[in-house]
Amino acid sequence: MKPFRTTNALHTLASFRPSQPPKHPFYVDTLIDARIVKTGFNLETCLSNFRVQNFLERGEFSEARALFDKMPHKNTISTNMIISGYVKSGNLSHARELFDGMIERTAVTWTILIGGYSRCNQFREAFKLFAGMHRWTTEPDDVTFATLLSGCSDTETTNEVVQVHSHIIKLGYHSTLMVCNSLIDAYCKTSRLDLAFQLFKEMPERDSVTLNALITGLSRDGRNEDAIKLFMDMQSFGFKPSEFTFAAVLCAGVGFDDIVFGMQVHAFVVKTSFVWNVFVGNALLDFYSKHDRVVDARKLFHEMPELDGVSYNVIITAHAWDGQLKESLDFFRELQFTKFDRRQFPFATLLSIAANTLNLGLGRQIHSQAVVSTADSEVLVGNSLVDMYAKCGRFEEAEKIFENLAHKTTVPWTAMISGYVQMGHHEEGPKLFNEMRRTNVSADQATFASVLSASANLASLSLGKQLHSTVIRSGFMSNVFSGSALVDMYAKCGSLKDALQSFQEMPERNSVSWNALISAYAQNGDGEGTLRSFEEMKRSGFQPDSVSFLSVLTACSHCGLVGEALEYFNSMTQVYKLAPKGPHYASMVDVLCRSGRFDEAEKLMARMPIEADEIIWSSVLNSCRIHKNQELAKKAADKLFNMEELRDAAPYVNMSNIYAAAGQWESVGKVKKAMRDRGVKKVPAYSWVEIKHKIHVFSANDKSHPQMGEIMRRIDMLGKQMEKEGYEPDTRCALHNVDEELKVESLKYHSERLAIAFALISTPQGSRILVMKNLRACTDCHAAIKIISKIVGREITVRDSSRFHHFRDGFCSCGDYW
Repeated sequence: MKPFRTTNALHTLASFRPSQPPKHPFYVDTLIDARIVKTGFNLETCLSNFRVQNFLERGEFSEARALFDKMPHKNTISTNMIISGYVKSGNLSHARELFDGMIERTAVTWTILIGGYSRCNQFREAFKLFAGMHRWTTEPDDVTFATLLSGCSDTETTNEVVQVHSHIIKLGYHSTLMVCNSLIDAYCKTSRLDLAFQLFKEMPERDSVTLNALITGLSRDGRNEDAIKLFMDMQSFGFKPSEFTFAAVLCAGVGFDDIVFGMQVHAFVVKTSFVWNVFVGNALLDFYSKHDRVVDARKLFHEMPELDGVSYNVIITAHAWDGQLKESLDFFRELQFTKFDRRQFPFATLLSIAANTLNLGLGRQIHSQAVVSTADSEVLVGNSLVDMYAKCGRFEEAEKIFENLAHKTTVPWTAMISGYVQMGHHEEGPKLFNEMRRTNVSADQATFASVLSASANLASLSLGKQLHSTVIRSGFMSNVFSGSALVDMYAKCGSLKDALQSFQEMPERNSVSWNALISAYAQNGDGEGTLRSFEEMKRSGFQPDSVSFLSVLTACSHCGLVGEALEYFNSMTQVYKLAPKGPHYASMVDVLCRSGRFDEAEKLMARMPIEADEIIWSSVLNSCRIHKNQELAKKAADKLFNMEELRDAAPYVNMSNIYAAAGQWESVGKVKKAMRDRGVKKVPAYSWVEIKHKIHVFSANDKSHPQMGEIMRRIDMLGKQMEKEGYEPDTRCALHNVDEELKVESLKYHSERLAIAFALISTPQGSRILVMKNLRACTDCHAAIKIISKIVGREITVRDSSRFHHFRDGFCSCGDYW
């Protein structure tokens, strides 16, 4: 997953300031304290107010408050100044406490506190204050209305904005340009563009701020072409663009996805001399970065005469999004030596880098800096911390931060769910999802993708179908990513029919959807379907990518399509100019080795631009076991055994099995001793099956299941029927130095057979059985299950570590090529 992008807060409305008073000596004197008459011409109060204001202007708030508390006579101006100081420092509770204790309040008093709530995105609280102001019979002025409306950003507050509009008309401010501009901006932010344009038509006077608000509103609503057209019309209206105009139209250009248009705006910016404006420069940086023109963005960044924290945020995020993580971190180190507000550093982006690279050390460093700058209390940073710790597998830290979040939205819930799923704790995903729903937090496409992935890995078809119903009820069926996740889930649960139906029902498809379909065929061993869907993808106008080719090569490997694999591998490099990666080479080596073409496989490995890794050599070793190529097997084993780190004991087990099949028990002993010396342990084989929404796990010769008596009786009964059908145990799969009778007995109770027997006694006659196994099934079990499917007249699907095997009427979908 790529690091997410941050959107610049590029507002269109400029700050409104009242006109300066005339420079008349008598007028200036009267401004010393407009309330001086009401204090009985108390010069001490007047002077104290000036001292309080002086402290506040220097940022010495504690001194200002101390002086305020000592004042024997305070007036409204005194209290207004302290309330304003609290508001500016973000301490609304203390500001409200002083406000509630005031006996006399002016319009300025109300406006200061309304502004505080507006700036903190608490519009409803600001609106309640506005209603209280009306009850106190204090008449609002144009600044009050502009201040109140500036905080409106919630799409559910249209009714409140309409009520404010009615008060504006009632008090005669409907012809005041500043107030009308604020109203238009508020209507745009509440997605009522119809009311915004109606007001626009009725306005007796307009300016560039009016047009800026409308352009931004159209862009925010996705009407980017209309926004750009209005920008063009703005010139004919005679309004000169401002820095806010360029910022608004560049935002529209991002949605319009036209790099040429952005370059034209850039040229216009240069022509009008706004290129020196840091606000416009940041908007251009944002535009280039979101069009993946990182080189252009970096060039502009270095040419900008003035930079601010936003400039660094954009360029850091641009490089992170483009995968240039080193450059992104270099820019962050540079940012740390500036004097810009550390609280505004792009901590979320950097935590995303740490999460996606699983760099816990970097994540903890960024966390420490966020704590020092108090940015960890920001919603975006808090969510990113949860995501980083969860993806790094540190669930204790992730849960601690999650519990302390002030607002648990969909994002942190999804981060926790996806973290558990990605780390293999698939059972936790659905549990958290249910808990999330109980707290009435809505899921989004990312949530559904994660929890569907969990059900896919658990092979829980019943859970997957429940989630499918939830996706439909939530209105996400039309979402291309949810649809693709459903295709993937059904494919991994072995239900190719449901996967195909989900794909066909998708109203819109993209390359991700097609890749999910191609992979579905490949996973289920349908080589013909894989190649057919690949060609259909191309005919539909979608360019295949490295994921598409990997599925095709995997299908070719599973089905023995050597010629087709070579053809597609060559077209990948020669026609589509895609550089093969490790998994592509591994698939090609597997294709060649499985078909016994070891010489060609070795030549390909010699030509590879990468070093053969554990996956490739393990594939070679497994094919050597099948074809009894002991010489190459020894070479592959030596390569594997000399690797510093091995993921598991599979290479040792495979080599041990090769020696055991050849009866070379002394060599088997040496391999097992090497395993012990290195501390490598064999992963125990186990299988599981879901019955009535409960997962039942079995391991070989395990007698712990409460219904084991019935299971063993069913296995014995099947054994007699299998003998009549001509089944003969392949004791080569019982790789132990014991007599034949014990080998046959051990084969009967392999984990997948126990799971199948339990499913047979627990499900209705004729129903499909799905069994999962963590390791590769042995050849004897494969032969046995083919016969069992014929005896019981059921389709039995087994997903082992390599692929799906669909057994029906005595045959397997793999055609015994595996």
